[in-house]
Amino acid sequence: MNLQYPIGKFKSPNTITKEQITTWIKDIEELPKKIEKLVSNFSEAQLETPYRPDGWTARQVIHHIHDSHHNGYIRFKWALTEEQPVIKAYYEDRWAELFDTKSAPIHLSLDLIKALHAKWVYFLKGLSDEDLGKVFIHPEGDVAISLAEDIGIYAWHGNHHLAHLQIIAGTFK
Repeated sequence: MNLQYPIGKFKSPNTITKEQITTWIKDIEELPKKIEKLVSNFSEAQLETPYRPDGWTARQVIHHIHDSHHNGYIRFKWALTEEQPVIKAYYEDRWAELFDTKSAPIHLSLDLIKALHAKWVYFLKGLSDEDLGKVFIHPEGDVAISLAEDIGIYAWHGNHHLAHLQIIAGTFK
């Protein structure tokens, strides 16, 4: 098993259907409950356990999910309010090494993930076909990403890190 990418890397379909968008939004909607159910009984030792050698700890993964998805939500807003904006990338590896990511209680990010995903899903369900076609430019590689594709990227991202937490819990299949 590839511990870094236990569910594989994201591959966007050539054509993104409404059904695919609905499935991805459902994944985003269900992620907070899945994470909370999985980690609610984690011991401190489990929270400090990396999912792979030289990988992040469960605590870092949980805080990273909030940080990443918060940035993702903002990217959607930029794409809808600006013409092909160049987004602000960030050094997620450096963020993961900040003291709060390495030491803060996980309930702080779990609460934020719940609230963020509730608002994000409400927002995503209201996007029109025209909205889904809007793009932002990612500065790494100068790549244009549509909002439709980005829904898939974040659905994958959540499931990717859920798998990391399942590895720590010993429940990954």
